[in-house]
Amino acid sequence: MVDRRRILQATAAVGAATVLSQQGGWAWAMRAGRAGTLAPNKIRKYVTPLRLPSVLSPARQETGGPAHYLVAVRQFRQQILPEGLPRTTVWGYGDMSQGGFRTPSATIEATVDRPVRVTWINDLRDGSGAFRPHLLAVDPTLHWANPPGGVTGRDTRPSHTSTPGPYRGPVPIITHLHGGRSPQDSCGYPEAWYLPDARNIPRGHARVGSFYDQFGDEFAQRHGVAWKPGAATFQYDNDQRAATLWYHDHALGVTRVNVYAGLAGFYLLRGGAADLPPGVLPGPAPRAGDEPGTRYHEIPLVIQDRSFNTDGSLFYPGSRAFTDQAGPYIPDGPFPPIWNPAFLGDTMTVNGSTWPVLPVEPRRYRLRLLNGCNSRVLIMKIVADRRAKRPASPSLPIWQIGNDGGFLPEPVSQRQLLLGPAERADVVVDFTGLREGTELYLINEGPDVLCSDSFDPSDIATTGQIMKFTVGRLTGRDRSVPPEDLELPRIRPLGRASRIRRLALDEHLEHDRSITMTLGAIGKDGQARPLHWHDPITERPALDATEIWELHNWSAHVHPVHLHVVQFEVLGRGVDGNQPPRPGDRGLKDTVLTFPGEITRVKATFDLPGRYVWHCHLLEHEDNDMMRPFQVG
Repeated sequence: MVDRRRILQATAAVGAATVLSQQGGWAWAMRAGRAGTLAPNKIRKYVTPLRLPSVLSPARQETGGPAHYLVAVRQFRQQILPEGLPRTTVWGYGDMSQGGFRTPSATIEATVDRPVRVTWINDLRDGSGAFRPHLLAVDPTLHWANPPGGVTGRDTRPSHTSTPGPYRGPVPIITHLHGGRSPQDSCGYPEAWYLPDARNIPRGHARVGSFYDQFGDEFAQRHGVAWKPGAATFQYDNDQRAATLWYHDHALGVTRVNVYAGLAGFYLLRGGAADLPPGVLPGPAPRAGDEPGTRYHEIPLVIQDRSFNTDGSLFYPGSRAFTDQAGPYIPDGPFPPIWNPAFLGDTMTVNGSTWPVLPVEPRRYRLRLLNGCNSRVLIMKIVADRRAKRPASPSLPIWQIGNDGGFLPEPVSQRQLLLGPAERADVVVDFTGLREGTELYLINEGPDVLCSDSFDPSDIATTGQIMKFTVGRLTGRDRSVPPEDLELPRIRPLGRASRIRRLALDEHLEHDRSITMTLGAIGKDGQARPLHWHDPITERPALDATEIWELHNWSAHVHPVHLHVVQFEVLGRGVDGNQPPRPGDRGLKDTVLTFPGEITRVKATFDLPGRYVWHCHLLEHEDNDMMRPFQVG
């Protein structure tokens, strides 16, 4: 067992979370809920070479203006499982004209203060132009995009007199640049979704979300570009620090299934005063137009958990019975019949392959890590023996040099790396001096359930392993600076806060059977009224205001909380909010882990006007009301 004391020691007072209340339901799900699926211990490990994400090329470069990209979402088949096993039907982003669709999708490389304009196209259509239904079961009883509701009923929680089946209509999407300083018309607001421009959209369906037309008009006024059916054009001015960003779908009430189906990719922002000169860090990184055989020493890694059926298709629960409720659902109570409070896959993937292997030289490597899981918290180490008893002793330190918002104030040597869903870590791993033929493993000691104060580490044979490194020969001199000697760019601190907001994360038992997770503002009486997505906005920072948000986690779960449009400072955490942040949380972040019984204090400057959201980044929670809008200015 891993207890809170050991986690506190290893991660500098992180804390841990408590297990899902219906633990018995999870136990049942692990035993029987995956009946008929592909057993993860039957999948061969470390036989697939790690594949690096390709880099998108702009469709055109405007002289003195933005680089233009045409990026579509399509359905395709991909070899995620090892060769010899079936391919998997997935979704992903790709170049509309050049192709190259994959999940995780191609990287957009951007430069500080050089704008990028992306037309995001919903091309979830078949060869005849008809819409493609979702690969996974969509729960139509949530507060969601709800295209069948028409213009008056879109973006609502529809009423049902009996338990409905899954929604099988055209799929809404809207892409969010996670960590981007984006105006409201380009931020990927959950109610600005749009359907594909398909020939057979059912009569009466809303084709766009409640804010699509407003934001489209605003964009046209600012940039002279009108949005076309089945698409939205966003502009990212990139006027922020160099950082590891990523993009993913954010449509209301279907984010969990759209991202699980494959809709995610890196957006790497480089240059400017907050970056380091070329050659200081290990490189090069993958670039568009690279010659075949280029050796890369900067490696983007998207880590995700997935489960598979025996035919290679993605497994994702199609019933609430997977976790805790066997029905009846409606009209017996307001229990979503398909949505589950969380989902953790039983197979680990990196860059779209199960348990891959990466050949490395005895030199330093820069790894850009993203926890792309829906609900799984990762606790990662590099070890020599993948079967070592957990917790294992690390064989190499992980030098963290950056997080969500760019570089840290100084490098931090980590024995293990804690990453919640949506968090990123920029790290250096030094393989210098290791013998040719040495094998090392990136393992995971996070739990196979939502975190608890004391938990068993993940399955040592499956989800407790992530990828393998094999050391080869050194082919050239490593001129990068050792991580312990790095001098990282200065971080300009945010100004004095003009206001403190006290906000609650909580969970509620409804009808003694169903748990709902909510956000809410804490009043002067110390009480919080649980608020839902559709309730009036309560957070309205003035334009250019700097505020402290105190996140009081009154729930039994850990929640990674994400604020759109801003990068914030983590001021403190703990029962009083005054314990110092973990070293890896210093600098600037956009997503922070909040722990039960603790107050997490963050400070942000709200310098772009508009309507944005803050939410839990456990995607299943986000999709069922643990998300709230806020208005700046």
